[in-house]
Amino acid sequence: MTDDLRSTLERFGERFNLGEYEIEAYLTVLERGELTASEIADRTDIPQPRVYDTVRSLSDRGLVELRESRPMKIVAVDPEDAFGDLEASFGELVAELEARYTAPTRETEAVSLVKSRSTILRYLEEVIADADYELALSLTPELLRRFHDELAEKIDDGVSVELLVTPASRAPNPEEYDYFEVATIARARRGITTPILAVADGEHSVYATQDALRDDRDRYGVIFNRSALGFLVSGFFGTVLWTTAETLASDGKERPFPRHYASIRRAVKDIRELGGGFYAAVEGRDVESGDTVHVEGEVVDVAFEESEEVASFVVETETGDRVRIGGLVAALEEVEAQEILLDRDTVPSLG
Repeated sequence: MTDDLRSTLERFGERFNLGEYEIEAYLTVLERGELTASEIADRTDIPQPRVYDTVRSLSDRGLVELRESRPMKIVAVDPEDAFGDLEASFGELVAELEARYTAPTRETEAVSLVKSRSTILRYLEEVIADADYELALSLTPELLRRFHDELAEKIDDGVSVELLVTPASRAPNPEEYDYFEVATIARARRGITTPILAVADGEHSVYATQDALRDDRDRYGVIFNRSALGFLVSGFFGTVLWTTAETLASDGKERPFPRHYASIRRAVKDIRELGGGFYAAVEGRDVESGDTVHVEGEVVDVAFEESEEVASFVVETETGDRVRIGGLVAALEEVEAQEILLDRDTVPSLG
């Protein structure tokens, strides 16, 4: 650390290392402009014997002036004058600290607990930013407003966004709020028990309770950083939350083909709802051996239950083989799909 940077940090520490009495006295004088020591004692919980030491400490920091009179007057210094020198220094300090900052490496299979509202919000923002083709979200109306611009940008980029707003009683009225600006389809779910979550491309996800974002008490969120375990959040969203919510808006901005999917549930729903012929390219694993496989060809059959607990499709390959494709942790199908590409007229290319 350079001497200049160290001295700047020390100066900030000295200026702002205020105790409880100093803060109380400073704010009281600031509101009144000018007070005597007795008046400060009367208006605060500071013991009379401590008032003089307290205001002299404030004077040493340049926050007040002491006018030696009978009685002594404590006069507030204009905050612009008191902190003006630090305002410019603070910007320079942040810039220099940022230049020294080394971002921590994100572990490939990291699963971690995070604490505090600000940290959970930061990870929500990261997950939204990371989505390349598919995004599943459960947000409060306040979070929807907070991330409106980021979600609108994802829609413009062609990302499929499934949005759940909770609690339903406070969800924006579809007649007054354009959900299609921020979502491909939007639903609302009642109750404060519905968690906050975001899943990008089926792998990077964050999960937290609504309580964790209402205050700064000891609440936790769970982060799946590029973890195969992220499917737990995605599956929970699709089978528990999404199926018990009411539709606010659907048939949003139509995305062009080929379309990219992390969730087989979403792929199968598009095949069923849009109708007509489809071709698929699938990257995944053989359910029996665990070997990596690539399957491509025409989609010739689908299986889907309204509960969304069952979703699969069959691909007929160039050699005439028929391969049934399932989602993550598939057991009844031959292939566990990890990445799916659908097109209308020809076999799409993954890669």
